[in-house]
Amino acid sequence: MSVDRTRLLLDTIKRLLRRGASSHLHKIVNKTHAADLAFVFRFLTLREQEALFSFMDNVQQEAMLFSELEEEVLLKLIEDMPAEKIAGIMAQMPKDDVADLLGKLSDERSQALLDLMTEEESEEVEELLRYDEETAGGIMLPDFIALKEDATAREVIEALQKDYIDIEMPFYLYVVDDHGHLVGVISLRQLVVVPPHTKLKAIMATDVVSVQTDTDQEEVARIVARYNILAVPVVDENNNPVGIVTVDDVVDIIREEATEDFLKMAGAGEDLVESQSVFKSTRTRLPWLLASWIGGVIAFFIICHFESSLNKLIFLAAFIPVIMGMGGNVGTQSSTIVVRGLATGRLSIKQIWEVVFKELAIGFLLGFFYGFLLGFVAHLRYDMWLLGVTVGLAVLSSMTIAASVGSLVPMVFARINIDPAVATGPFVTTAIDILSVFFYFQIATLLLPL
Repeated sequence: MSVDRTRLLLDTIKRLLRRGASSHLHKIVNKTHAADLAFVFRFLTLREQEALFSFMDNVQQEAMLFSELEEEVLLKLIEDMPAEKIAGIMAQMPKDDVADLLGKLSDERSQALLDLMTEEESEEVEELLRYDEETAGGIMLPDFIALKEDATAREVIEALQKDYIDIEMPFYLYVVDDHGHLVGVISLRQLVVVPPHTKLKAIMATDVVSVQTDTDQEEVARIVARYNILAVPVVDENNNPVGIVTVDDVVDIIREEATEDFLKMAGAGEDLVESQSVFKSTRTRLPWLLASWIGGVIAFFIICHFESSLNKLIFLAAFIPVIMGMGGNVGTQSSTIVVRGLATGRLSIKQIWEVVFKELAIGFLLGFFYGFLLGFVAHLRYDMWLLGVTVGLAVLSSMTIAASVGSLVPMVFARINIDPAVATGPFVTTAIDILSVFFYFQIATLLLPL
């Protein structure tokens, strides 16, 4: 559903809720996709959410909605919901989504819900809860198809029709040997085009792309994207398959990781503002902005140091904002490129000097171009060619240094195993502001008749 249609759905539901049009709401709720309903729930009050939820006819639809709802919305919705009702819905949800939900609840309530599940289901969920939620083991789906390599195509098709009806991702069939080790993979298309008596070991691909249970979810997403596969098998230390990570989870991971990186780069924490209270948002941003404050104070003392120069040529102050601004923008560009390159695997910390020198060259060329333009403007305005040279050199040095710092700092952080996203934002821009002001007045002191 397009954004405009989703907005129209939201407006319609809000209007019907105000009018108490139960019959119309019942029809809309039961004909709308769970993902679109989840979008609508974000903009409703808890009372409106509960009213809308009550119009759902079957538990399967409720389970789909639970899987689509954002964490904060879902936790508030089920806060006062009977445990028996929640357990009934969870029985229809994918096990990885159930594990995610239980991991967000208190230990007491989580255990109460596990006790209401069947023994087999609770064991599968508890197995998932053993893993870190941001690893392959924590996001994997334990339901997959693993068959012996001596099985024939006919036997496999019969097994699919009889024993694997409810498998979420049946497009890949994984092949194991007599010891249960993963040895191959077959697509469903391959299976249906070969003669019925063909054995799996004759048609399987042996170069299986797999991940360990402790592989970071971001690395899992990179692997799925690199090899263009719909699912990746998860194996234990003995190479025995224990689950799969499907492409729908990978899409969520990519969105979450990208959002987290950009928020960190801005010094705004890791969560979106709408999921935080005013106090929590303030507390999160406070230490990051301290870096900017300290940098501003240092820049203030630098300017005070050159106060005599400013008193003699007061128009020097007019160019401070543009020199600092151009440097800050280039630094942000360079750091963003490097951070995303590291996050997506397109850049490696082994390329540190190659990346830094490339960004330095780019910063120099950009600084030369914009320094010439600003210097020309300064010369026209004050009819002082030395002032034009001073301003031009200041822009050149500011943008060159900014590109170098913006690329070097994230690479250094990555080298010492610190998330490079935290190196950007306030830290990089503050360093650039200090250096830009210092070099500007240093150049002015050397070149201008003060």
